[in-house]
Amino acid sequence: MLTQWFAAESEYLIVAGIGLFGGVLLGLAARLGRFCTMGAIEDWLYGLDDLRLRMWGIAIGVAILGTFGLIATGQLDPVQTIYLSLAWSPLASILGGLVFGYGMAMAGNCGFGALARLGGGDLRSFVIVLVMGIAALATISGPLAYLRVLAFPTRPVEGALPGIAQSLGARTGQSVTMIGLAIGALVILVALSSARFRAAPAMIFWGILPGLAVVSAWWGTQWMASTGFEGTPVVAHTFAAPLGESILYTMTASGRSLSFGVGSVVGVWIGAFAGSLIKGHFRWEACEDPRELRRQILGAALMGVGAVVAVGCSIGQGLSAFSVLAWSAPVTAAAIIAGAALGLRQLIEGFAPAE
Repeated sequence: MLTQWFAAESEYLIVAGIGLFGGVLLGLAARLGRFCTMGAIEDWLYGLDDLRLRMWGIAIGVAILGTFGLIATGQLDPVQTIYLSLAWSPLASILGGLVFGYGMAMAGNCGFGALARLGGGDLRSFVIVLVMGIAALATISGPLAYLRVLAFPTRPVEGALPGIAQSLGARTGQSVTMIGLAIGALVILVALSSARFRAAPAMIFWGILPGLAVVSAWWGTQWMASTGFEGTPVVAHTFAAPLGESILYTMTASGRSLSFGVGSVVGVWIGAFAGSLIKGHFRWEACEDPRELRRQILGAALMGVGAVVAVGCSIGQGLSAFSVLAWSAPVTAAAIIAGAALGLRQLIEGFAPAE
């Protein structure tokens, strides 16, 4: 019976394993390399330190180079990715990104960061993960879905793909693939333009891993979609809907199949747990301030809603969508940073006018 189950579920197990592999890389980068969205923004805004932002630059550049390398060799069809297959709504990217960024500041972490902290024993992050996952599902297919569809209806793309490389290629007549590779190389060169950053090879290394995680996701899910029989979607890492999927799978595993998203979520937790043990940082932590818990619950709910509206979180849009150079990526990333800056200002400085 177990053999029959494995035979029937083999494709789902492989796809979940692909997500698990990339998730472990992301979890290790978070715990051992301090790869963190909220931390990078805080360092930049309040510590005047851009090193962790440059790690993001490395991750994005590597993801772009690897992804367009897959496209050039016929191992990825960009039309099958969600970021280029749906018509882009700038308003959804801006509003969703602002809500997500503000919620991230209130919660103190994005969904990915909360998973990484949970791997280190932070039980406050467990609440963030649960609330964000439930809020995401409520926005995708629950009661909030009616409002989302009414305000931001999704439809398949018609005509040119909503990608930066495709737009530049149409205007210049140059190869879309070569434009993508050139942009990826440029992003890496900009990230490495700081001598101080170049003197920190460990940060560069830990910036490379998240980029490779995204590339491995595109390659693996495209391969399975092309060779399998279950209609596997071509996806990469994001941490809003997959949190909800993981909650549902935990409760209804006997009636559901594994997915890339569930594997990705579990992988981040495993990688973060291993990283916390390696560094000796694992310790149980709980929330002792009800006001802090209330703020984190509110922030997590806002992140779940905002990520679904924007079609991706700080990883989904800030890394996976960037890897295919979707127009939504830089717009959503900028909105997330703006929303986080607003939330941090409220928490740190308040909104009272300066005297």
